[in-house]
Amino acid sequence: MSALTTVEADRAAAREAAGDVDEAFLARFDTQFPRLHSLFTRLYGDRADGSEALAAVVASAASSWIARPADLKAHDARREADPAWFQSERMLGGVCYVDRYAGDLEGIRAQIPYFRELGLTYLHLMPLFDAPEGDNDGGYAVSSYRRVNPALGTMEQLAELASQLREAGISLVLDFIFNHTSNEHEWARKAVAGEPGYEDFYLIFPDRTLPDRYEQTTREIFPDDHPGSFVPLPDGRWIWATFYRFQWDLNYANPAVFRAMAEEMLFLANQGVEVLRMDAVAFIWKRLGTPCESLPEAHLLLQAFNAVLAMAAPGMVFKSEAIVHPDEVVTYISPDECQLSYNPLQMALTWEALATRDPRLLQQALERRHALPAGTAWVTYVRGHDDIGWTFADEDAAELGIHGFSHRRFLNDFYVGRFEGTFARGVPFQENPKTGDARVTGTTASLAGVEAGDPHGEDRVVLAHAIQLSTGGIPLVYLGDEVAQLNDYTFADDPDHRGDSRWVHRGRRPDARYTERTDATTTAGRVFGRLTRLIAVRKATPELGGNELIGFHASAPGVLGYQRPGDGSVVLVLANVGDHAAHVYPRTLSGFASSATDLVADTEVDLSEGLTLPACGFVWLRVTPR
Repeated sequence: MSALTTVEADRAAAREAAGDVDEAFLARFDTQFPRLHSLFTRLYGDRADGSEALAAVVASAASSWIARPADLKAHDARREADPAWFQSERMLGGVCYVDRYAGDLEGIRAQIPYFRELGLTYLHLMPLFDAPEGDNDGGYAVSSYRRVNPALGTMEQLAELASQLREAGISLVLDFIFNHTSNEHEWARKAVAGEPGYEDFYLIFPDRTLPDRYEQTTREIFPDDHPGSFVPLPDGRWIWATFYRFQWDLNYANPAVFRAMAEEMLFLANQGVEVLRMDAVAFIWKRLGTPCESLPEAHLLLQAFNAVLAMAAPGMVFKSEAIVHPDEVVTYISPDECQLSYNPLQMALTWEALATRDPRLLQQALERRHALPAGTAWVTYVRGHDDIGWTFADEDAAELGIHGFSHRRFLNDFYVGRFEGTFARGVPFQENPKTGDARVTGTTASLAGVEAGDPHGEDRVVLAHAIQLSTGGIPLVYLGDEVAQLNDYTFADDPDHRGDSRWVHRGRRPDARYTERTDATTTAGRVFGRLTRLIAVRKATPELGGNELIGFHASAPGVLGYQRPGDGSVVLVLANVGDHAAHVYPRTLSGFASSATDLVADTEVDLSEGLTLPACGFVWLRVTPR
């Protein structure tokens, strides 16, 4: 056992632990080790086992590189030669649950021709690892990171699927659920039993003394499941469980936990996973007297995982899942931490704009909070597997005369059908009677008005995606939304799902709607045709790649505006979130030449008389600044 010392001494120990490796790994080791040593010093510098743990992590990285298949090493080289690959306008993501969408991994493989038809370059398969039977938070309670749920297939089938997707130009994306494991994980069983080496893998306390002190500053995430941040063990002890009672938080203050999870991460990398969605990144470090969210150590841990990955699987990238205050979301995004991140603010404010018919909060967010560091990108989405929470900053809303608390209450009421005249058919999730907090669940079509028969329902589905597809980064489609899938209320009949209303928008693949996708007389056909047209146009429009965005004030009620600059030209996006036509006046457009190209309609447009947008309508205009 030894404490961390100088970078030179610890580098020598780590190099010896790495053993016989090739020059490629050694070059990356020389680049990354000083960074990793600095991070370990800040995280574990006061521990007697710090140096030993660091050397063990490097040894694991070296072993993983030696075992990495040749085709993945070749893929690493291609990614390193094109580090901006994920910023291309040709990127398009899809996300689904394996069992809900295709039955099993073989079913997903059979869908590859359809994925290519849609234009996917990125496929996120929701958690598919071994998990407890019954309620398991949709697979987010992981019992093993090295076993696929037997109902879905095997790890060998997953690796083969990754290879076939890669051949089709599609990157496989999986969740790395690294804040917690299930209570059935081997580590969890050993920790509860007090087995040496595992007793400190989780945060276990003999009584309520420290849990009570922690809970003075932490918040309840799922109050319907359990109060506070801890759940009792049968023997009277208490264990940290931020989310569900069967999900136990790992103790990253123990460097053995970091090493163990780094090894799981590298194992997945060698199966052909190209992007890891870093789940619940804000919660991974705990400190008494704080909210235990977004602490500085959370960032240090992500950077350390990033450095390990850069040694042993340099073609992979991380995607941050941080559903927190907008100022905190962006702190996780950098080439040295998470290169990709969900954009929960844009998602939530798109729905806010559709409900209020007022784009000001979304306009403000795009102008103020869209910029990212070089070498990174947003993952934009209209809705995901999770609920919709209203994550806008109260101070941003206050600038527009909007009271944050009451506005969230309005939005919840609107989207769950409690507001007179609403077009939405959503379902509430995790309402907290103590705080009034709640979130919203539902498919895009049901939330947008298709289920209610609203005359603008289909237009809102397309409009929301038109905004998503034109703001940059990687647009992510929840598969089924492209054919206007509706809510599935039969979740309430399933004892494993009825307590989690998010299953209302996780219905099985709507085969009938996919059959109708080429029939323009059907809702599915019209929505599919319009969305695939947008996808095709985006892929042919270089201005829509990257992340640069400039605001444009349309000076017309209900109209959102922004510009995507390119080489000598600009794509101007105007989107009317209102239920009535809106006119953008000539003077507002006078900074552009009068002749413009409507990219979606493939027609020339004269801007000299202004431009009228229909209700829930939009344009992508290639314009020339005067």
